[in-house]
Amino acid sequence: MNKVLLTAFEPFGGESINPSLEAARQMEKVEFRDATIRLVELPVDRYRAVELAVSRIKAEQPDIIIMLGEAGGRCRVTPERIAVNVDDFRIPDNVGNQPKDEPIVEGGPAAYFSTLPIRAIVDRIHKAHIPAGVSNTAGTYLCNRVFYSVMHTISTEGLTARAGFIHVPYLHDQAIAKSTEVPSLSTESIVEAVRLAIEVTVQTRSESGSRALFA
Repeated sequence: MNKVLLTAFEPFGGESINPSLEAARQMEKVEFRDATIRLVELPVDRYRAVELAVSRIKAEQPDIIIMLGEAGGRCRVTPERIAVNVDDFRIPDNVGNQPKDEPIVEGGPAAYFSTLPIRAIVDRIHKAHIPAGVSNTAGTYLCNRVFYSVMHTISTEGLTARAGFIHVPYLHDQAIAKSTEVPSLSTESIVEAVRLAIEVTVQTRSESGSRALFA
């Protein structure tokens, strides 16, 4: 049985909901054939988010880590290919931190690649008629910071977990409240996309053992 750790963020930037958290909470109700799901709800706080994610990873030693976040303005569910070693926050986090051009880990590698089967995830979501695509930038806000920090922890601690980040668009309820037109997806579509991402990752890991997958 694969232990899957999901991370998702609280609302930020003036929003009252975060689609990543809404979807992640639904995953705790899904029965997966070969996986158990644990959820970590992360604060939008530059320091606490990383501390909480890393502490849970060390405590639970999951086989798979899927980090979720909101990407307002995107029209697709987007597994991220790469995390970069820089904090450059466009807006303050929920406690007022707004670093500019600072490394996440001083002296750390420039970047880490996802070890999720991102292309297979996108293909499977497409088959469900949900918009999806591989993204080559996780930005430089807290999503990228947590993504990089988790991959750095896996590397430096010698862990075998597969891990990566998936961004999801606004929900329809969020888009309706905007003064300008923005893309969005239904709650049902985002929930199903996350479910499929977990399913594909678990299946791929079962088929190929601990071999890392890059796409």
